[in-house]
Amino acid sequence: MRGSKVAWALTLAFVGALSGDAWMNSRVPRAEAESAPRLSIRSPAFSDGGRIPRQYTCDGADSSPPVEWTGAPEKTRTFALVCNDPDAPRGDWVHWVVFDLPATSKGLPENAAPNGREKLAGSGTQGRNDFGKIGWGGPCPPSGSHRYTFRLYALDTELGLAPEATREQLVKAMQGHVLAQAQMTASYARE
Repeated sequence: MRGSKVAWALTLAFVGALSGDAWMNSRVPRAEAESAPRLSIRSPAFSDGGRIPRQYTCDGADSSPPVEWTGAPEKTRTFALVCNDPDAPRGDWVHWVVFDLPATSKGLPENAAPNGREKLAGSGTQGRNDFGKIGWGGPCPPSGSHRYTFRLYALDTELGLAPEATREQLVKAMQGHVLAQAQMTASYARE
């Protein structure tokens, strides 16, 4: 009994310390991805570690940026994509949740689903961001430069979540289904 109370207290302390990138990394198992082929993600609009162009932010057209990927494992059935800002004042802010992209997809075009549509052109579904809307919500930092991490997951199943699914719901549904993951990070500061 005493041992279980100690384990529970340590678990609560660990969970309480998580935020931003640590939150995502703690919930998506890495062991599943270690033996998979090298999945990679990039954007033709900006480089990994570069600056997100204004047109993809609240200061511009606020359209979703183009993203491309390669190296999907053989058993991939779908992809999921999450973009978040770990530098947000509350510790994390979700900008984009996309899931059930078919295994044949190699990326998403610029402005993949304008006007907050739930379904992407072709296929795939968008979830709810932390702005409370469906789809892409571009960078709009209140001050300073913020990082924006795009995480791509190759999954062995179709999730079938509702369009209003949040990142938390997506991460829960992905448990046990992640074949590989990749990420890129870029920054943006308002002028």
